Amino acid sequence: MNVGVVSDTHGHLENAMNAVRMLDTFSVDLVIHCGDIGSPAIPELFAGWPAHYVFGNVDRDEGILRTAIERSGGICHGRFGSLQLGGLEVAFLHGDDSRRLKSAISSNDWDLVCYGHTHCAEHHLDDGTLVLNPGAIYRANPHSVTVVSLPDLQVTRLDF
Repeated sequence: MNVGVVSDTHGHLENAMNAVRMLDTFSVDLVIHCGDIGSPAIPELFAGWPAHYVFGNVDRDEGILRTAIERSGGICHGRFGSLQLGGLEVAFLHGDDSRRLKSAISSNDWDLVCYGHTHCAEHHLDDGTLVLNPGAIYRANPHSVTVVSLPDLQVTRLDF
């Protein structure tokens, strides 16, 4: 199973469409958006996959975004999401609440913790938990998304 992980679209449609094209070439099975969606137009771009969203610190009108997510067939998880995928436990959040992020990482409850907010792509193992930031679709150089292959947790970063 290939999971596309994105973050920080900030409503930038052109970059988000580029990200969608890149994810499509990797035949992802679902998408996780780690917040700072920024516009109700963004969820429709990811409607080709089962898509899961959390809110970030710039997602001020959560009601409008939640409606857009649901209309596109996506699932809104509020400020913290969790899924069981490929036999693994996956958590995702924006990362602006550093205590909540650190708690998720150190809890040993998750095989994979995805976050955004910093606009810097990175991944590392922390006591058996893969911690992943896909980078940002907007206000980053380069822009990036990440594909994680499950259950082996192989990470492929896609820059554009």
